[in-house]
Amino acid sequence: MAQGKTPMNSLSVMTQIVLPNDTNNLNNLFGGQLLSWMDRCCAIAAHRHCKETVVTSTINNVAFKNPIPQGSIVTIEAKVSRAFSSSMEVIADVFLESTGPGEPRVKANEGIFTFVAVDGLGRPVKIPSISPETDLEKERYAAALRRRQLALIIAGKMDPTDATELKALFYPSASAEQ
Repeated sequence: MAQGKTPMNSLSVMTQIVLPNDTNNLNNLFGGQLLSWMDRCCAIAAHRHCKETVVTSTINNVAFKNPIPQGSIVTIEAKVSRAFSSSMEVIADVFLESTGPGEPRVKANEGIFTFVAVDGLGRPVKIPSISPETDLEKERYAAALRRRQLALIIAGKMDPTDATELKALFYPSASAEQ
């Protein structure tokens, strides 16, 4: 199993143009179409991280912050934010290309997906760890563990008293005493 992977090693970038058949009656991109594009981009990032077959486990969060009008050029950038035993969290950032010279691209949406690496029979397999480098990567890496602990608590697979990262978030003095 390869070690020393960084989020940048998994970077996947996809660019699409929003065509009329991709839009709703307001001439904005269908949310479901964007989810499909994001899922594919994230799956490629997950595969690049572990070099295994990956399946979407959950779509943890998608923020549709801004409508994306017909004719827009959409770029999705996905990177693995944290790797666990066989699962990994992947974050997709969705940008709209600038409409004029000198204008910056605009972040329109984002999503957090979880993928599991599997063998030919669909059984989970171990994946490499990941080492964040930038401040944003470090922030996303830390937040991934809090999201995972919360999901495990909600699913009844973790006792809330064992959620060290969540306790530290809500009771900072209690975690400092431990």
